[in-house]
Amino acid sequence: MRELDPHSSPDLPACAVVGAGRLGTVLAAALEARGPLTRSEPVPGDVDAVLLCVPDGQIAAAAHTVPPGPLVGHCSGATGLEVLEREGFSLHPLMSVPAGSPPAVLRGAGCAVDATTPRALAVAEALAGALGLTAARVAPEDRVAYHAAAAMAANFLVALEAAAERLAATAGVTRAQLAPLVLATAAQWAALGPEAALTGPIARGDEAVVARHREAIAERTPELLALFDALADQARAEAAVSA
Repeated sequence: MRELDPHSSPDLPACAVVGAGRLGTVLAAALEARGPLTRSEPVPGDVDAVLLCVPDGQIAAAAHTVPPGPLVGHCSGATGLEVLEREGFSLHPLMSVPAGSPPAVLRGAGCAVDATTPRALAVAEALAGALGLTAARVAPEDRVAYHAAAAMAANFLVALEAAAERLAATAGVTRAQLAPLVLATAAQWAALGPEAALTGPIARGDEAVVARHREAIAERTPELLALFDALADQARAEAAVSA
């Protein structure tokens, strides 16, 4: 990912947002755009850009409904630009957007952009700036790896904490009690990197405690044992880097 120049954006283009899901709703509100429009609604004729917030499998069909004139962009992290079959761009915020999120949820987040032309890239960059996103251009050949990393960082974290919550519940500990530890650790990783943020028995090399952890998991939540073993191996590898 190459950091983009935040001062190179043009004036914000008039934009329509197609897609009334969580992201489309937030983007339309944040950009004060025309939308969110449904797929059946016509795109206004006086817009400079149309931003498609539809499932990946529907991007091509949605792009074909946009009349000639405006640039077309999509918000997919894993899909390339060839699906648009016209001058266009992509803008993928690196932020989860739960239902009911305010437009400010995007401010300060990262985002990946790409475009078929310099003009389209300038529009993508301008929209990212208006949303308060820090944009970086991701090359087509890097797109799937980028999106896989984003999915790991967000989705796998939720899956991991759900597993920790399940085990903690067997000891009478709640999600609310675990949450401060999770949030503090994430903040330390963001500020210091994995080597400094990693703590606990594996970082200390106390394999006797790790073995006791494994026994408790095997007894109480055996379905989590394979996950524990895989993550313990990864934690050991990270600890070895910082040793």
